[in-house]
Amino acid sequence: PMYFFLANFSFLEICYASTTLPRMLMNLGTQRRRISLVACATQMCFVLMFGVAECLLLAVMAYDRYVAICNPLNYPLVMNHRVCIQLVTGSWTTGIPFLIEYTYQIFSLSFCGSNQINHFFCDVFPILKLACGDTFVNEMLAYMVAVLFGMVPFLLILGSYSKLISIILKLPSVTSQAKAFSTCSSHLMVVILFFGSAIITYLRPNTRHSEGTGKVLSLFYTILTPMFNPMIYSLRN
Repeated sequence: PMYFFLANFSFLEICYASTTLPRMLMNLGTQRRRISLVACATQMCFVLMFGVAECLLLAVMAYDRYVAICNPLNYPLVMNHRVCIQLVTGSWTTGIPFLIEYTYQIFSLSFCGSNQINHFFCDVFPILKLACGDTFVNEMLAYMVAVLFGMVPFLLILGSYSKLISIILKLPSVTSQAKAFSTCSSHLMVVILFFGSAIITYLRPNTRHSEGTGKVLSLFYTILTPMFNPMIYSLRN
């Protein structure tokens, strides 16, 4: 199961990075920093969908490690192939209908002022800043998405690891503890990198002086984290 989840995670990271990185490189190379309205909406929708899928898949991977260490004798029974497929399918598809509807709502707003997006890609808050009408409802929905699909999986991961660590510390030998910690170390590093930057970006107060910080943080969870993940897992293995 661990490698089945890793295979899905690797494919997800490729998709996630491919929604933003190619256009960034094209903009830097050609200096034609333009994007159509439809392309912008499509990019935002896929960034949100792949980001939510990654949050949920990381929570599933934490549950897999929890069962493997805390309930090892029943691990093949609990994490059978059917359950693994259901968990992965749920991670990929859970947020899709809501995020498509949310993207449609954002791009149904009136944009009558500047058309310059102060960001590296089409993200929620930079687009909302360009809207003319009241965007309070859209901003609240953005925070709801961040809490529901970001904070909830993160809290589930914290719960799994708190239980995991308490079990590992009770193991009789230092060798057993080191082996158990090494099983979780890669996943824990990825969780800290991805959730740390994403949660700070979407749940911090949306002020004007924080725009630069938001752009820098967005590079972490869209480019740097997918780049570091293969190295983290490969070096561990």
